[in-house]
Amino acid sequence: DLSHRFVLLTGCSGGGKSTLLKALEERGFATVEEPGRRIVSDELARGGKALPWVDMKAFALRAIEMAKSDLQDAQNSDGIVFFDRGLIDAAIALAHSGGQRIEETLGETQAYRKRVFLAPPWMELFANDAERQHSFEAAVQEHLRIDQALDALGYTRMELPKASIQERAEIVLKECGAL
Repeated sequence: DLSHRFVLLTGCSGGGKSTLLKALEERGFATVEEPGRRIVSDELARGGKALPWVDMKAFALRAIEMAKSDLQDAQNSDGIVFFDRGLIDAAIALAHSGGQRIEETLGETQAYRKRVFLAPPWMELFANDAERQHSFEAAVQEHLRIDQALDALGYTRMELPKASIQERAEIVLKECGAL
């Protein structure tokens, strides 16, 4: 069962997940970047419409495909693989956009380790850019949807403290038995 090696970092936009992922990568761990940012970057570059602020459903469907592909590719990595968002986040976005229910998208698959790490809304970190155009309030609502879905899906979550990247990395690695 590969899912015990796959660790999900989730939570709202601007909570420090990508920075934490980079710190884990710098320590030598395999990491997978957030599907959403890769999709937005690609769509903006080619004038596409699968953007969260243009067509959330198309964006979510693309994120589901990318997350599935990422999980498949990660099977070739040894040891723990850290994911910045992933299939669960994409399934939540699809359901929120009027698509199929989260459980229908995920099926019986337990793609990640039971314990996931949840980055809470953090106003001091939150910033808009070309790839993140929604408000902090929208990020807080996203956090609540993720929090509720994790419960319903049977994942246990550890909310990351609002602490330095090094502290957060050490917490995650200790919890994963990698430190």
